[in-house]
Parts: sequence; structure tokens; C-alpha cells
Amino acid sequence: MTGFWRCLRSEWTKFRTVRGWVAAAVAAAGVVVALGLLPGLQGSCGRNGPGSECVLPVGPGGEEVSDSFTFVHRPLTGDGSITVRVAALTGRLPGSEPDRSRPGVVPWAKAGLIVKDGTGQGSSYAAVMVTGGHGVRLQHDYVHDRAGRPGGVTADAPRWLRLTRAGATVTAAESADGTTWTAVGSVRLAGLPATVEAGLFVTSPQYTEAVDDGLLSGAMGGPSEATGTFDHVGLAGGWSGTAWRDDRIGGPGNGPAADGEGVTHNGDVVQVTGSGDIAPAVPGAGGIGATVTQTLVGTFGGLIVVVVLGAVFVTAEYRRGLIRTTFSAAPSRLRVLAAKAAVVGVVTFFSGLAAAAVVVSIGQRVLRANGVHVHPASTATELRVVAGTAALLAVAAVLALGLGALLRRGVIAVTTAVVVIVMPYVLAMTVLPADAARWLLRVSPAAAFALQQAAPEYPQVANLYTPADGYFPLAPWAGFAVLAGWAVLALTAAAVMLRRRNA
Repeated sequence: MTGFWRCLRSEWTKFRTVRGWVAAAVAAAGVVVALGLLPGLQGSCGRNGPGSECVLPVGPGGEEVSDSFTFVHRPLTGDGSITVRVAALTGRLPGSEPDRSRPGVVPWAKAGLIVKDGTGQGSSYAAVMVTGGHGVRLQHDYVHDRAGRPGGVTADAPRWLRLTRAGATVTAAESADGTTWTAVGSVRLAGLPATVEAGLFVTSPQYTEAVDDGLLSGAMGGPSEATGTFDHVGLAGGWSGTAWRDDRIGGPGNGPAADGEGVTHNGDVVQVTGSGDIAPAVPGAGGIGATVTQTLVGTFGGLIVVVVLGAVFVTAEYRRGLIRTTFSAAPSRLRVLAAKAAVVGVVTFFSGLAAAAVVVSIGQRVLRANGVHVHPASTATELRVVAGTAALLAVAAVLALGLGALLRRGVIAVTTAVVVIVMPYVLAMTVLPADAARWLLRVSPAAAFALQQAAPEYPQVANLYTPADGYFPLAPWAGFAVLAGWAVLALTAAAVMLRRRNA
């Protein structure tokens, strides 16, 4: 152990006395900070400046939510139930021209029954619904989703739905004929007041589809709307009054401009048209705003610098013939390799840590000053993103060092390191289709960028969830494990060759 610490001190002395290496470590941090604090994204929720970013409603669990739908409702005091038949669910999608739409229903269009703590956005609720492509669902308080029977609504196969309130418990049931009922589930809404608003609702989220066209790959789409046709409305329990109230929760709809939305009553038949969503708010192609991930756009530039630094830290000695002197002073070649890896890893970790901490804290202010809504992340998430970015840079530098020790020649080592470590990320973020990008980010060292994901994915929320929008195919630490595995493989191969070859 004494020999290793002596070797480590020697390698640290080499590093700090070569100005170019020290400058590279500082430059890596500087690139991360500089690119992260550039004006970058521009928002559209108000004029630029502090306080101009979008403000989203907050749900019962403290998460930001989308709460926008058309609501036909009446007050319900105490216990009671509402039953309805959904006879049809149709919709409109964005067309090829901005002022035109086309028929179609998005998979997460929703039409059904809801019990809600008032009409304020973000208030607690429970709803049973038919959807455009996911069958019957029971959802409550935005983040909770439970599946009922699959299948859609047609003229030959309408769906009957029922919601029953008993105190703070809301139970959902469904039926194919209005006679034989199947329970979908029950939920408990803590703090539900004695009087709630309950009735029919319809909403339809943003329509988004991926476009794979080389450098022009991305997403296209726009607002959608849905129309639900209801009949056989039945009430039981403590309903107040005799008149239904028609409201648009969340303000004006976001449906295609050529189509109106609203409510039509025709005897027992109620036709409701709406757009929006009742769900967690997410960033991305189908959502709004950004996350702390977008502040770390400079990580890519910093990664290039540390990869070059890691490779050159060992190949420079081969180029100048100093490696023989190093091995003479420390006969254990594996000890030298471990010491070099420790030095370059620790230096890049702490430089990356400082840069990421600055960017995550200040970068959010820059985005908000541009009118961009930044989804808040928990302290634990921000700490993981900061520490993960530092770990990503450090282990990537160690991987490059292993390649440098294996290949010995600076140009070849640097080129290989860039191709293996950096290029997969570039391809995944630019020219590759989403599926190919996800595959590459599972198997390549770039999988470690998953450490920077700050927004969760929700299966019940329509979004593309692409790497370009900050969503990665692996869990954060699983992605880091892939990078670490590559680094171990490179160091092991380098160690084997160091023992077999002459200096």
C-alpha cells in the first residue's frame, strides 16, 4: 500500500506540473458552465424576464399537473353515485395545415365521470373513463392510474360507467349492458369535502408523433380534441339542484382552431367536446417547459475535453519515451496504471462537480429569465444530477485513459475514445431514429447520461419520451453501471497488455 501511495503522489505531481493538463481540467468545467449559462431556450408564456415563465397548477401531492377539460357537473353533498352510458368517442387531430384538422382520436383522449374537490385546477379528484386506445381506466390525483377492461367505444359496443362516493372513498365500476357491473377499483381521497362537484368530462391531450428524417428528426403535432356522447344519465344520493353547469376547467381549450368545443344537451343525450389533459405535467415533445437536464447541455463539450485529457495523460509519456522512467521508478506497472486512473478520475470528478453545481443552480434562473418554465426537481434529484454529471465525466476520463494505455499512440487513442464515448451520444441526439437511439444509449458508454434525467416518465401521459427531450432508456445508476463496465473492461485490457508488452 505504501508503494501505491508513493506512486499516486508521483502521478499527481506530474499532473499538476504540466500546465496543459491542469488547463484542460479547468477548461472542461468552463465549457460545462459557459454552455449551460448561455441564453439558450426561449419561452413563450410572457415577456422575457424574471416571473415570465409558465406557471402550472400543483396537484395534491405537490407535483405540477395539467388540469384542463370540459366539465358538465352538479354539486354532490355526502354520499351518492352517478351512472352514464358512453355511446361514442370521436375526435379531431391536427392537419397538415395550421387551420385544418382531420378525424382521429389520440390514445389518451378521455371521456367519462369525475368526482372533484371543486373546480379549481390541481384539486383532488377521482375519475372513471373510456379512452381512445387504452380501454377503461380509473385515475385519481393525477399520478395514479388503474386499468379496467380493454377496448374502445363503438356504436355496437357502448360502455356504461359508474362512480360511487361513500365518505372519502370513491368506487368505479363498468358494464357492457348497464345490468352486469364489474368493479374497476376504489380509491381514497384524503380531505375530500362534504360537497364536491361531480359529472361528465371530456379531454384530449396534445397529439405528437416522431419524425425520423436524419438531421431533421424530431416531433410534429399539435393540440387535439375529443367529443364524447353520453346518455342514460342516472343519479342517486345527495345531489343538489336540477340544472347541470357547463364549465371549461383550465380556461380556453387547446383544440384545433377550426373546431369549436363545448356542450350540447338534446333531451337525454349530452355531447361534450374538450381538449387538454388531467395528468402530471411533463416536459418534452408532448409537454411543456424544461428541466435541470437542459441546463447541463455543456456536459457534451466538457466530455470531449476530459476524454482527450484522459487519453493524453498516458500517451504523452509513450510519445516522449518517459514511460520507461516511470516504470523504472515504480516496477509495478499495474500500480502505475491504477495511480494514473485515480488521479485523472479524481481531478475530473471535482472539476465536473463544481461546474455542475454552478450550472444547476444558476442555469435554472437563466431559463426562467427567458420565459421558460423549469419543472422543479427534488433536492435529492438535483444532488443526483450534479454528482452524476461529475461521475460521468470522471469515469469517461478513466475509460479514455485505459484506451490510451492500451493503444499507446495519442492520435489513435483520442480518436478511439471520442468514437466510443462521445459519438454514440451525438448520434442518439441527432440523426438516429428514437428506437435506435434508445438501443445505443443502453449499450454504449453514453448510457451514463441517464444520470442527468430529472423528470419521471408516466405511462398514462402522452409524450414521446425521447433522449433528445431528456428521457433515457435506463435508470440513472444502471446507465452509470454501463459506463463503469466499459471503463473496467478498458483498464483490464490495458493491464493485461502492460504486463505482456515492453515499455
